[in-house]
Amino acid sequence: MADKVSPGPISCDSCADNREAVCIHTKKIYDSCKDKDCIEDLRFYPTVAGQEILNRALSVKGGKAELLYVYINVEPVVFNRGFFTVDMRYFYRVTLNAYCSCPRPVEVEGLCVFDKRAILFGSEGNAKIFSSKVRADGLDRQMLERSNMPVAVVEAVDPIVLDAKLVECCDQRCCDCDLCEIPACVSQCFGCELTMGDDCRRAFVTLGQFSIVRLERDSQLLIPVLDYCLPEKECTGGASEDPCELFSNIAFPVNEFFPPNTIEMPGDYEGTKHYCGCGR
Repeated sequence: MADKVSPGPISCDSCADNREAVCIHTKKIYDSCKDKDCIEDLRFYPTVAGQEILNRALSVKGGKAELLYVYINVEPVVFNRGFFTVDMRYFYRVTLNAYCSCPRPVEVEGLCVFDKRAILFGSEGNAKIFSSKVRADGLDRQMLERSNMPVAVVEAVDPIVLDAKLVECCDQRCCDCDLCEIPACVSQCFGCELTMGDDCRRAFVTLGQFSIVRLERDSQLLIPVLDYCLPEKECTGGASEDPCELFSNIAFPVNEFFPPNTIEMPGDYEGTKHYCGCGR
């Protein structure tokens, strides 16, 4: 059985440099998952001005989408110790291209909401955490007690608009839910008030979403350290550089002068995003 390493110098015959084991406090990732969601027929909540355009539109096509905010809630799984449910609500600002009588499309802006759940392992910890860290704009007092619950982190890119369609509303309500409560930070991203459009024409959007979800918990870890990290690169300003020198570093655009005989379909995220019109 290997000897336990303690903080301090590490003796290693095969090491060229002297190493040191230090104890750091950081967030350890206990579990994570990645997803490639195809979110079909999301209800599109347009602005008031956008709803008037949709009522006159003949058709709609996908435009672009921006992920504005993700609300995250973590709760323990009662029947499975150490596991937690991560409930996420994605808020998107979607811009569709509406085609009316003229051939030029009109942009319609609105909101889409997507709910998602994941179950991840976050271990256990019942310690109560206190800290003397203070707030710069508050009273000079230590932080209040908080529990040692794992922290959920969601990493996501802007989605790809895969499809969009118009649906005529009947006298009966459609089988989709009403607009939920919108956080202030999300509602401020739109120029005017959003509408439900219950008695009018509705739009539905299909989005492609890439995301990574992980559970983190405060931990003390013992890691090897070679030395302090001192930057080697000098700080330079871009405004003082010679523009001709910058231009000389750009490769000659051969494909612009000699078009290829065939065009390959994009296979990566950036290529697909621009192919679908999201990068326009």
